[in-house]
Amino acid sequence: MKKMIIHGGKRLTGEVVIGGAKNSTVAIIPASILSESKVTLDGVPRIQDVDNLRDILTDMNVTSEVTEQGLEIDPTQIISKPLPNGKIKSLRASYYFMGALLGRFGRAIVGLPGGDDIGPRPIDQHIKGFEALGATVSNEHGAMFIQAPDDGLHGAKIYFDMVSVGATVNVILAAVRATGTTIIENVAKEPEIIDLATFLNNMGAKIRGAGTDTIRIEGVPHLYARNAHTIIPDRIEAGTYLAMAAACGNGVTVRNIISEHLDSFLAKMEEIGVRFDIVEDSIYVYPTGDLQMVTIKTMPYPGFATDLQQPITPLLLKAQGEGMIVDTLYPRRVRHVPELVRMGANISVENDVILLHHTDQLQGTDVTADEIRAGAALMIAGLMAEGTTTIHKVENILRGYDQVITKLRGLGADVEMIDEDEPSSTLTSAEVFQKKAL
Repeated sequence: MKKMIIHGGKRLTGEVVIGGAKNSTVAIIPASILSESKVTLDGVPRIQDVDNLRDILTDMNVTSEVTEQGLEIDPTQIISKPLPNGKIKSLRASYYFMGALLGRFGRAIVGLPGGDDIGPRPIDQHIKGFEALGATVSNEHGAMFIQAPDDGLHGAKIYFDMVSVGATVNVILAAVRATGTTIIENVAKEPEIIDLATFLNNMGAKIRGAGTDTIRIEGVPHLYARNAHTIIPDRIEAGTYLAMAAACGNGVTVRNIISEHLDSFLAKMEEIGVRFDIVEDSIYVYPTGDLQMVTIKTMPYPGFATDLQQPITPLLLKAQGEGMIVDTLYPRRVRHVPELVRMGANISVENDVILLHHTDQLQGTDVTADEIRAGAALMIAGLMAEGTTTIHKVENILRGYDQVITKLRGLGADVEMIDEDEPSSTLTSAEVFQKKAL
């Protein structure tokens, strides 16, 4: 276990480059096993979730190699193997192997997923989709047993009872090599869904409608990767650094952004009073002045992303007035709140609604990152705070944020990451670098 030590109060300047989208990558890596040739992915973020997925690939005799550009995956010698538990529990996105294995082999045994504890995330819509395609599904000893009929999966018309990114991805992966036509309605519209469809279409799949309410899939018998696929920029990482720049920046440029993917987030930033310029694939955030509190309500894309309600929270604490955050997707996603209270934040939760009040100054202390985005909120709060903040369970941050220590230091933050049993350094970042060089 590691911890992050932040010596706060320093104004950030310079630029930061956003990595590839985590939520695209964790879907596309499982999707790669549908290919009957080697797969090359560019722009893969260097995060713990990628390492965990690579470990799962190894268990299926699929080799992978990190390159300067991204990741190379060779599924040509893949074996059909149960994945009942163990590494499957390390991240939520491991459940995409249900759809990928079902599509490739017509059967899958996959443990129930792990990941962040942010409230109930049932997989009933995934199961509904698999069964509509003709598969039988059972839960035995904590693992999902999924079996296609003898004549394989068949296209079907599927209507999701609720919008679900996970179910949309899983049913695409299962249906893309099924016989006939599959029509999926009330699907997720996230940019990561479009990225996955682009990846599969470049291998010969026939998917239309990604990014709309309805996706139509004409099944194909084989898929072959021919060209490298570049992962889209991570809109959640981008939003996190934009919030950070507004909260404690003295002029920060955030590069490798598709601003259209952040429309709802940027609209709220403007409403708060943050000034910024959008230039092609980058955004420059000016130092902030007076800010106004707002109400945020998370919604499925293109609404305000649930993954950004926590990273924007420390910024809101600087604003005047009273505000609230209502997470309609994961109402219990409030684990950052008691940690911010420990830092002196005037924030509370009532009936799953986060209530915010202006806070003059946060104070550094020991806090715990219980999940990825809660960790991002604490990281920003630590940069804003007076004194030293120690964030425990920092592995949760590393699961979703590419080269985070390097990027923070590049902006002038005084931050280090050490083992839990190692005493924290009182040296500045520059002094630490100098010491290591000796």
